[in-house]
Amino acid sequence: MTDHTTGAATTRSAQRRRIVFLDVDGTIVEHGSHVAPSTGEAVRAARAAGHLVYLSTGRSAADIHPNVADIGFDGAITNSGALVVAGDEVVIERPLPREATERLLAAMRGRGIRFFLQTRDGVYASDDMAELMRDYAAVVQAREAAGEEVRPEDSLVGLAQRTFPPVEEADLSRIDKAVFVSDHEDGLEQLRTDLGDAFLVVPGSVPLPGGSNGEINERDTTKGSAIQLLLDHLGIDVADAIAVGDSWNDIEMFQVCGVAVAMGNAHAELKALADFVTTDVLDDGIANAFRRLGLI
Repeated sequence: MTDHTTGAATTRSAQRRRIVFLDVDGTIVEHGSHVAPSTGEAVRAARAAGHLVYLSTGRSAADIHPNVADIGFDGAITNSGALVVAGDEVVIERPLPREATERLLAAMRGRGIRFFLQTRDGVYASDDMAELMRDYAAVVQAREAAGEEVRPEDSLVGLAQRTFPPVEEADLSRIDKAVFVSDHEDGLEQLRTDLGDAFLVVPGSVPLPGGSNGEINERDTTKGSAIQLLLDHLGIDVADAIAVGDSWNDIEMFQVCGVAVAMGNAHAELKALADFVTTDVLDDGIANAFRRLGLI
């Protein structure tokens, strides 16, 4: 890290243009659709002050919730760094090579692991993943009908009720990443063993049902590498870049950016890498971080 945000640094940050990269799930939105009212206000105020604010998410560009998209951003890193858009310009687009996708599919199918495939335009489900989500939706609906309280992160707020096109309809030359669900606690380690060093396999941040779940990208396709390429494109120094996140796929962007901010609800390991920890996602975490950084 190159900029530890204490008093003097906060004052300096208000005197120069910064670029902020915000994770989505657990950072802007509580898993589902809930966004703190102060979050949109803070983002718009920071942009009005001349700073740039980008999304930086593992989600597909087509899978950003309207409550997030409606806030307004200068651009977005999506699919964990496989696609980067600045305004209307596509700056980076790096889908998996076809042979890498075939290897990934063989590994997941060989282990009986359910999965989603993500492209820049959508999300595709294996047959058993679609079945899992339908079954999970039925459980959630039964709990709600019985009057039980269902938290947003438990219900996945609509994810279980969605209909995803089948993997067979996906263009395998345009796959950016996979999200998987294993019935086994060691499913993530199994895939790491099968795929080796060519892929990055990290625990997932969305609480999908199953023994274990996570995300898979090519080894060098991360939020961090995408940020570095974007900063080079924009001519912005890494010292002026700020990363805000809560989960495993935010580690690389923490390592690249000059300032790293962990949400109050972040994993302990991520908090240990941060320059400071703000409040929780629905407890004005973004707004409080922006104030501390002098962005608003």
